[in-house]
Amino acid sequence: MLRASIEYSGSDAELGGIAEGAKAGDMGIPHGERLTAFADAAVAGDPAALATARDALREAAGSKAVVDTAGVIGNFQRMVRIADGTGIPLDGVVDTMSSDFREDLGLDSFESRRLGEKGALARALAPVARGAVKLGLRLAGKRSRR
Repeated sequence: MLRASIEYSGSDAELGGIAEGAKAGDMGIPHGERLTAFADAAVAGDPAALATARDALREAAGSKAVVDTAGVIGNFQRMVRIADGTGIPLDGVVDTMSSDFREDLGLDSFESRRLGEKGALARALAPVARGAVKLGLRLAGKRSRR
């Protein structure tokens, strides 16, 4: 979803920095370092770190940004726990289309990874399909901004 949003908006945000957390800097996202620090602190469960990160984000981006970010963090935590708890695997299209950034972010190393093996044709066509989707999202985003 995030990668599609970046493409649709025409942004130059660097998705790969997410795996590094706040130390990656802003990654081309306004207040990205503070947003990532807040998300990392929320997931880590350290109340002092969470308060510090929350206050820094509020100071930089305002209270609405803190509320919106907390909502997104909570929603993603919920979705991941439901998917992991029920054993929902990635479907073939999502598996194929996300293989590049899963590798870049090291996501396939997590124990909760539930992926089937892709065939040779799917592996070969994945870069072409990703390129077509990326182009389509950029064009749709440009069209909607007119």
